[in-house]
Amino acid sequence: MFSERLHREFETLTWLILSLSQCCFSIFQSSKVYLRKQTWSHLAWIGTDSLPIVSIIASCTGIILALQAAIQLERFGALSYVANLVGVTIIMELGPLLTAIILTGRAGAAFTAEIATMSISDEVDALNVMGIDVVRYLVWPKFIAMLIMTPLLTAWADFIGIFSGGAFSAIVLGLSPQAYFEQTATFLKLTDFFSGIVKSLGFSATITLVGCWQGFLAREGASDVGKRTTKAVVQAIFLIIVLDLFFTWLSYLIR
Repeated sequence: MFSERLHREFETLTWLILSLSQCCFSIFQSSKVYLRKQTWSHLAWIGTDSLPIVSIIASCTGIILALQAAIQLERFGALSYVANLVGVTIIMELGPLLTAIILTGRAGAAFTAEIATMSISDEVDALNVMGIDVVRYLVWPKFIAMLIMTPLLTAWADFIGIFSGGAFSAIVLGLSPQAYFEQTATFLKLTDFFSGIVKSLGFSATITLVGCWQGFLAREGASDVGKRTTKAVVQAIFLIIVLDLFFTWLSYLIR
């Protein structure tokens, strides 16, 4: 029973990855526009609706980092290095990571719930009977929307985190705002920013893939929607942390 379930889960994951890969390759073989109506609605929903929570979390994180850095660096009379610590931590780690976790809870869970509901109500089977490619119809718009919006939201989280850390340092710690932002710009490299963006692309693919995969596996009635949604969020966050470790280790090796 367990081995059958494991086999079905692996088979569904393989089918999903191969179908998505075919969609990616078909972009180069056809002039057909793949930004369909569903993609635009997903772009608006993921981007616009996630912006307030991403801004609040990034802002709080920037202030927390500045405060923690000040507690440690003040002992050594190195308060001016707060800008370096906040900038690097936000750009290379917390900006991409926190944005991905927020999107997992919002978009990833919604993807699973939507596809799981369609699976148990036989809507997915109906699409298959009508000859509609369910991955191209259901998953591809979500995949493209996440691939576009996750790096944009990550860049926004980076900006808000650094800005709030700078504002806090100027108001509470008494650091010069001009010196803070000049030091941040001098210390950070363009490659640091792009390493965070590359991470966010990997995270976006993981969130979509895991969310849709768990949705297609739903079979046991309405209660399975909740179980699959919870499972998708836990698995996606676990894989995001592992991917983050991999990317960080890779940047350490090639620096």
